[in-house]
Amino acid sequence: MGNLIAAGAFMLIIYVAIIVIMLVSMWKIFTKAGKPGWACIVPIYNIIVLLEIVNKPVWWILLYLIPIANIIVGIIVIVNLAKAFGKDVGYAIGLILLPIVFIPMLAFSDAQYNQPVAA
Repeated sequence: MGNLIAAGAFMLIIYVAIIVIMLVSMWKIFTKAGKPGWACIVPIYNIIVLLEIVNKPVWWILLYLIPIANIIVGIIVIVNLAKAFGKDVGYAIGLILLPIVFIPMLAFSDAQYNQPVAA
């Protein structure tokens, strides 16, 4: 019983550490893009700010409510986020498949934010 509690406590610590790393990383990405860092912790508003960072219209937030379309829109936003920081599609694939590694890499690298132009 004691080993089970210790294992659970260890997993909880790992889980909280991952949440903190991702939160700090997104905060840093938002501030690199000239947006308030605290916006990454506010539900819904964080998506609005992310859409502003990648220069997509705010109404796209409605597309996140549509099944299947939300996956496609999410991928487009992530690809545009990578491009906004001067990264290529390969990096965007990393952001999609392994965000726990690539989001902190994007946040703490020397990548500079370049305002994307509207299509």
